[in-house]
Amino acid sequence: MSEATATPAFAPQSWPLAAAYMSASVFLALTQGLAQGFVTANLPQIAGEIGTTTTQAAWLMAAYMIPRASLTLLLMKIRTQYGLRRFAEIGIVFYVITAVMALRIDDLHSAIAVQFVMGVAAAPLSSIAILYMLEPLPPTLKLKYGIPVVLTIIMMGAPLARVITPELWALSSWNGLHLMGLGMAVISMVLVYALPLSPQPRARVISALDLFSFALIAVALGGFSTVFIMGYLHWWTTTPWLGWLLAVALAAGALAVATELNREAPLLDIRWILSPAIVHLTMVLFLFRIILTEQSTGAPGLFRQLGYAPEQLQMLFVVIVLAGLAGGLAAIRFMSPDKVGHAHLVALVLIACGAWMDSHSTLLTGPEQMYLSQAMVAFAGGLFLPPAMAMGMMSALAKGPSYILSFIIVFLTTQLVGGMIGSGLFNTFILWREKFHMSVLADRLTATNPEIARHLAALAQSHAATTPDSGLRQAEAAATLAKQAAAQAYVMAYNDAYALMALVAIFAAGLLALHMINGFFKSGRATAATAK
Repeated sequence: MSEATATPAFAPQSWPLAAAYMSASVFLALTQGLAQGFVTANLPQIAGEIGTTTTQAAWLMAAYMIPRASLTLLLMKIRTQYGLRRFAEIGIVFYVITAVMALRIDDLHSAIAVQFVMGVAAAPLSSIAILYMLEPLPPTLKLKYGIPVVLTIIMMGAPLARVITPELWALSSWNGLHLMGLGMAVISMVLVYALPLSPQPRARVISALDLFSFALIAVALGGFSTVFIMGYLHWWTTTPWLGWLLAVALAAGALAVATELNREAPLLDIRWILSPAIVHLTMVLFLFRIILTEQSTGAPGLFRQLGYAPEQLQMLFVVIVLAGLAGGLAAIRFMSPDKVGHAHLVALVLIACGAWMDSHSTLLTGPEQMYLSQAMVAFAGGLFLPPAMAMGMMSALAKGPSYILSFIIVFLTTQLVGGMIGSGLFNTFILWREKFHMSVLADRLTATNPEIARHLAALAQSHAATTPDSGLRQAEAAATLAKQAAAQAYVMAYNDAYALMALVAIFAAGLLALHMINGFFKSGRATAATAK
């Protein structure tokens, strides 16, 4: 079926049909979000399942993110040239085929190959989910209601995966996750074919230079993704290939920028992206994404070090999901340019408070002690992102429809690549501070220290019932003490990281408050001048 050559006028739909499109959007968003979250939440277990180390299994995340970080750039033009309907149908069929392939994974190499293809297949799903949410809404409601709802659902994929995976893994290990992913993919395919998107105008927009620029951008973003996923695992200064890969990524990015600046019809409008307003928005989005690693990386990492199993963290992530949904709904009230600053200020204050509360963790801290603090951070995440995207979309629309592609690339790059960079830097900081605290604790852990001697004696006595030999009891006591010291060093390192995130959020909130005050006085002077 050929699509129209002109954009059709909006035709209101019946509420059952509108609800069906919006429900399809939610399901598509969860299908994509859970597929990625399943791997992130179960990386240690997956490593054991395929007979490899956790460090080697991290290549699964890199393989998924390498195409995922850049493909949206080309998919936007593919959608314009070949039509929305065909784009959605082919995209979801490819995803189903990839989900079937995942059932054949039996070692690290096949897992990496499937994850790479999964990253390619998942790239259209976020776009398709957004399109389905916007489909039944009139133009006046698309930004105010559609964007906050669908972005919130997309954000909830990762924490929701941590809620449901313990039962799936217990039933059928990694195969259970694949079967659920396949089932959701098949249902998504049925929804896409049963609820076709409205036809949109087509245009031949893909050129040979577009493909050349895309290849360079893909190398750049893929290189950055790999470096920041693997950097802290292999350590930055001891692995030469990390430096070479980073150099190649920087060179490819520079060449892509040079190419785009010298084109009459560029794939990306670099000059607009580098304008003060868009640079400011990009930095805001990037900074916020890094701050949010306090939740996405910090909380799971701390409790993993404290020995908590995934099923013991389920209620914590239930709280995070519910708070994130509440934040997304609250964002609807801030979807106008004059209220965006207020939403961001509230979000930064909430993150600062939540991170500061988390920075007082101890060896006895459990998930229930973090319900409130993590709920505050999750609510802030849901509150912050939709108004920021709406503001960028309005800025792009003011320049013309062709600028929407450039903004979407800015937005997705800050969220995908920013998330990986934030996670890499957060984990690097943790390892650095853990080594520092461990060295300090090691200096104190001497047998000549009376307090340590008493603690060792108590530990040795606790092993008396199972270990009659006094020498073995002393050795077990020393091993237990070393393990406790290592756990304490990690807790102190996470506390340092939480405190740093709190300080960054406070600093950002202070800058934003000054900016808002300055804008208020400028507006007052302009009003007074107009009145005169």
